[in-house]
Amino acid sequence: MENKKKRSPLGYFGLYVIGVIVGAADVIPGVSGGTMAFILGIYEEMLNAIRSFASMRAVKMFANFKLKEAYRSLPWPFVLVLLLGVGSAAVLLAKPITWMLENRLSFILAFFFGLVAASVITVLCRVGKFNVLLIPGLAAGTAIGWWVAGLTEGMQSPPDSWWYLVLCGAVAICAMILPGISGSFILMLMGHYNTVMEAIKGLTGFRDVSDNLRILGCFFLGIVVGLASFAQLLSWMFKRWRNLTIVVLAGFMIGSLRKIWPWKFDDCFKGSNVLPEIDLNFWIAVALAVVGFALVVAIELAARYFEMRQKAAGKTSK
Repeated sequence: MENKKKRSPLGYFGLYVIGVIVGAADVIPGVSGGTMAFILGIYEEMLNAIRSFASMRAVKMFANFKLKEAYRSLPWPFVLVLLLGVGSAAVLLAKPITWMLENRLSFILAFFFGLVAASVITVLCRVGKFNVLLIPGLAAGTAIGWWVAGLTEGMQSPPDSWWYLVLCGAVAICAMILPGISGSFILMLMGHYNTVMEAIKGLTGFRDVSDNLRILGCFFLGIVVGLASFAQLLSWMFKRWRNLTIVVLAGFMIGSLRKIWPWKFDDCFKGSNVLPEIDLNFWIAVALAVVGFALVVAIELAARYFEMRQKAAGKTSK
């Protein structure tokens, strides 16, 4: 349960930046924060951290007020810095991202399309030993991701009760930590994406504080419930069937490309995919997709370089 991974101040700043990227992705319907966490190399550490906080040992420590033991054994620095980054993205980027979704849809989707397309390749490269038995898992993940991405109709009159907001939070966070499945998109299907986004913007603008706190409080309670249950399952799957879990998650990412195709009918996020017109905006979108793709490749190459240096240093010290 102990967080054994030590970081320098610069390392924690990098973790904060990763949190901002994960949070920014979670704000955009069709893009998964889990994908960003996977790309940036903190996915399994994140699952293990969530699992440690949701364990029976942690619950007993808090119930018996063993705060010193909880402080020593739980990965507080990792979780707090990551949450600070995600929260910063939600507060600071909610307005500009919603503006881009309304006014520059193809540009922002093209950038994330390049990110996700490259991440599929890098994630599959992490499979220890690929064999034909993993192909059905990849196909199943792709089919599920493609089906979810094809859903277009959200609830027109969703319940406004507290229990439904809690349910929205639980379901959305389960999707958010799954690479390739967008929690924001699931929240849109459940009919409360705009509710949550307007509550965040209203709270930061000090408008209708009590109502917005009620909405976000219920939603956050659902997030806690969803994290405590779902992260345990994912962490267990990684330990038992690591390669199969990775290829299924990669399949989710492949399927999600359907939703983040940059060119939509009537330039509307809910519109069907269309072929682009070859104009200046097309080339800008292509350039942004290439930048996104190259960014993931650069991150992966840098990660492998540092891993090789750490292994070499370990061998030298022995």
